[in-house]
Amino acid sequence: QVQLVESGGGLVQPGGSLRLSCVASGSIFSIASMAWYRQSPGNERELVAAMASGGGTHYTDSMFDRVTISRDYAKNTVYLQMNSLKPEDTAVYYCNADIRTYSDRRLSRNFWGQGTQVTVSS
Repeated sequence: QVQLVESGGGLVQPGGSLRLSCVASGSIFSIASMAWYRQSPGNERELVAAMASGGGTHYTDSMFDRVTISRDYAKNTVYLQMNSLKPEDTAVYYCNADIRTYSDRRLSRNFWGQGTQVTVSS
């Protein structure tokens, strides 16, 4: 019914940059917040950045000065620009969104993408 598909991950050297993309598709009536999380082996999934429908943003302390979240509302897409990457940023990055579908416009449900691997290594 609704799919979130991430792209843009890969291998990058320390100090490098990556831009992740996540496209939401399906029977979408509206999208409220969209966010990026990450999870590395042995650790819990953690929020990296989030953007509300009105444009307000929130960033995790460990990355706030190195990442920028943005949205293309017309394309139901959220981006995560990551700069000055460090080895400790290595993780699977997941897209997350609160979406109302046409089948039930009253209910906002939470959806996850399948994740994209980001590896920071020399």
